[in-house]
Amino acid sequence: MALMDIAVIRLDQKDGSHSAFVAGLQELLADSGCSYRLHDMGTTVEGPAAMLFRLAEQLHEYSFTRGGKRVYTVMRIDDRRDRAVRLGEKTASVKAKIAPRAE
Repeated sequence: MALMDIAVIRLDQKDGSHSAFVAGLQELLADSGCSYRLHDMGTTVEGPAAMLFRLAEQLHEYSFTRGGKRVYTVMRIDDRRDRAVRLGEKTASVKAKIAPRAE
């Protein structure tokens, strides 16, 4: 399994609000069968690398099917082949290493 972090931004959005656009992207992700997690700056998706590349293209093209003229997509893929990596695993590993603070 691989992890992809992706942000798709429609640059010609006149009102500056992207929540309805992002909601449409989330519906595409729900239909993909991949596990995913929305965060403030994008979405992290888990799946086989080949599937993630295809999904990234679908997410990028979504804006153009909705009348978009310019889209900016940023993606990062962590494709680890020595062991399975699951969504949330990296975050949990870091949190486990943070020492509790006295109040």
